[in-house]
This record gives sequence, structure tokens and C-alpha cells, in this order.
Amino acid sequence: MAFDATFWVAVSFVIFFGGLIYLKIPQKINELLIKMIADIKNEIDESEKLRNETKTLLNNAQNKLDSATSESKKILDEAKKDSERLVIEMNDKFHKSAEIKKNLAQAKISQMKDAAIKDIKDASIKISVDAVKKIISTSVDKSKLDALFDKNLQETKDALKKINS
Repeated sequence: MAFDATFWVAVSFVIFFGGLIYLKIPQKINELLIKMIADIKNEIDESEKLRNETKTLLNNAQNKLDSATSESKKILDEAKKDSERLVIEMNDKFHKSAEIKKNLAQAKISQMKDAAIKDIKDASIKISVDAVKKIISTSVDKSKLDALFDKNLQETKDALKKINS
């Protein structure tokens, strides 16, 4: 019986697979694949863990950013309120100061007016007294002098009453 090449290829194929099974190569390949799967699974689990930690850190950072933003907004709002209050206070102080200065100026003007009126009264009284003295000194007749004196005295009194009222 003659064996052709296909027979020998089949025999060598069976011997090859038999050797592989004898040397437990499929089990070693299986163990190697299982180990690689476990390593890949561990890496996936670790990356999932890192992703969760990163997500937590991101949420914490976002919360801190939100709180900082709200705090800065509160500070800005408070600063605006304080500045508005200060502007109002300064405006009120300015108006009060202006009112005080106005009142002082009016009081000063009133005092100056009163002083001027008093000076005018004093000058008119002096002029009246001088006129009376002159009339008395130039007048010769005693009866005429008495009548003139009484008349001038009465006019002076009337004038003083008008000035004082």
C-alpha cells in the first residue's frame, strides 16, 4: 500500500495536534487569555474608579466655584448697597451743610440790616438833636422857642415811634 502525500499531511496534522494537547498548550493559551482578560478587567475597573473619583473632584470643584461665585455676587451687592448708602449720606451732609451756611448767611444779613437800621436811627436822632440845638440857639423869643421846642420834640418822638415799630 502506498501512502500518498495527503495521507502524510493528515498524519502530521494529527501528530501536531496531539503534541499540542500533550504539552497542554491549549490550557496554557487559555490561562494566558484568562489572565489577559483579568488584567484588562482590572484596568477597566481601575479606570472606572478613577473616572468616579474624577467626577467627584469635578463636582466638588464645581460646587466650590458656584459658592465662590455666589459669595462674590453677595460681596458685590453689599458693596453696591454700601456705596449707595454712602452717596446718600454724603448728599444729606452736603445739603445740611448748605442749609446751615444759608441760615448763617441769612442771620448775618439780618444782623447787618438791624445794625444799619440802628445806625440810621442813631444818625437821625443826632441830626434831630443838632437841629433842635441850632434852632434853640438861633431863636430869640422864649415863647416861640418853647412852642417850637414842643413841636420838634413831638415830631421827634413820633418819628422815633415809627422807626421803632
